[in-house]
Amino acid sequence: MSYTAPASETGASNQFMQTPQDTGWAGWVVFAGTLMILLGIFHAIQGLIALFNDQYYVVGPNGLMVLDYTTWGWVHLIAGAAVLIAGIALFVGQTWAQVVGIVLAILSALANFAFIAAYPVWSSIVIALDILIVYALTVHGHELRST
Repeated sequence: MSYTAPASETGASNQFMQTPQDTGWAGWVVFAGTLMILLGIFHAIQGLIALFNDQYYVVGPNGLMVLDYTTWGWVHLIAGAAVLIAGIALFVGQTWAQVVGIVLAILSALANFAFIAAYPVWSSIVIALDILIVYALTVHGHELRST
């Protein structure tokens, strides 16, 4: 704790205020921003592949795909651009990027869960990385404002 100057000119009220301190956990926010940029690029690549090569993703007869690959291509491409922009905004220090990053990571996990029939291993990896992003931004996101 650090001592601050009296609140009034008469000096009747002395206050102790806790100054914000940076912790070593601020690296989690940088980690989340880096993951968001990488996942944004990967989503965009996945979207472009789905748009230009319908035969790349194959779903077996027991698999369930709700939408066609062209629609999934556009979903992944738009989601990739949004996640990429939010990841860059985290590095710039925009406080709105924390909330947007959490929402986009949750939506990304849900989209990959729906896409898991077409690409199970990669979708599982992306879901795990999305969970790490949500953890980093919810638990350590307040350090974005203090740096």
